Parts: sequence; structure tokens; C-alpha cells
Amino acid sequence: MGKGDKRTKRGKIFAGSFGNSRPKNKKKNKTSVKPQTEKAQS
Repeated sequence: MGKGDKRTKRGKIFAGSFGNSRPKNKKKNKTSVKPQTEKAQS
């Protein structure tokens, strides 16, 4: 557990990689869908 451990978030940041511990895209699908539906209605 630490910078050398690629399974942890800190290790992913240190290694510059992405995965389950450090996803590239934060789940913003719910927030991005709502404005689109409001724009479509107006």
C-alpha cells in the first residue's frame, strides 16, 4: 500500500495509469443527462 502499489489510487497516480481504483471518467452521466433533457423541452 503506497506509491509503489499500482492497485491503489495513490499508486495509480504515481504510475500515471488508470483503472478501477482510479477511473479516467468520473461518473457524471446523471448530471449531464438532466441539462440535455431540459434543453430539449424548452
